[in-house]
Amino acid sequence: MAIMFDSTLYALPAILVVVLVLLKTTVKILREYERAVVFTLGRFQAVKGPGLVLLVPFIQEMVRVDLRTKVIEIPTQDVISHDNVSMKVDAVLYFSVVDPERAIIQVQNYLPATNMLAQTTLRAVLGQHELDEMLSERKKLSTDIQSILDTQTEAWGIKVSNVEIRTVELTENMVRAIAKQAEAERDRRAKIIHAEAEFQAAQTLVDAAAILGSVPAAMQLRYLQTLAEIGAEQNSTIVFPMPIDIVKPFFDILERAAKAPVRPIAAQTS
Repeated sequence: MAIMFDSTLYALPAILVVVLVLLKTTVKILREYERAVVFTLGRFQAVKGPGLVLLVPFIQEMVRVDLRTKVIEIPTQDVISHDNVSMKVDAVLYFSVVDPERAIIQVQNYLPATNMLAQTTLRAVLGQHELDEMLSERKKLSTDIQSILDTQTEAWGIKVSNVEIRTVELTENMVRAIAKQAEAERDRRAKIIHAEAEFQAAQTLVDAAAILGSVPAAMQLRYLQTLAEIGAEQNSTIVFPMPIDIVKPFFDILERAAKAPVRPIAAQTS
């Protein structure tokens, strides 16, 4: 009797270990953002979770799948643009699993597979555009990459929600060339604006001259106003030509007075 009790005492820890192992392989608890892809004897059975999931030991197994949005940094890629400009580009990829069954069965490991696909797609899309488009239309290019990736990863049960191009790094020579181009563009715009201003000023002067020329009195009034403005300045001496139109009336008066006959003065009688 004592021998049987001792053997049972020694076997108890082993039984507890077996029970714990069976419980661990049988009872699974999944969080709200997790799903279990269950296989029975290697064949797909169902997607279960969240909450408590019970498995048949040694017959069933499961693979956990996280449904939360994942963020992957796409490593820096060497890209040659359509206009043969070499640059380095990196980006950030946001995606999530929407079909756990396909994410586990259709692709061996969806995380590195999605990352590699994003790298090749980034190089392919950016290589079709010129440098100016990459710098000015970065949002549009990111949308194009996201659309292409989402179409290709749909068969894996993955939804690509966003792609953000973070950095477009150019060589020093290209940076200097772009700076020179920007400076030349600013000079060109400045010259155009100056020429437009000169044209508008000249057009305004032409319009003013046409108005003043149509009314001689207006020209004389403008001339007198200019003299008044100059007369207000006491620190300089200005020789201003006198238009003939202003003094001509005085000359006419003097000429008529010279041509007028002289009347004799009658002698007074006392």
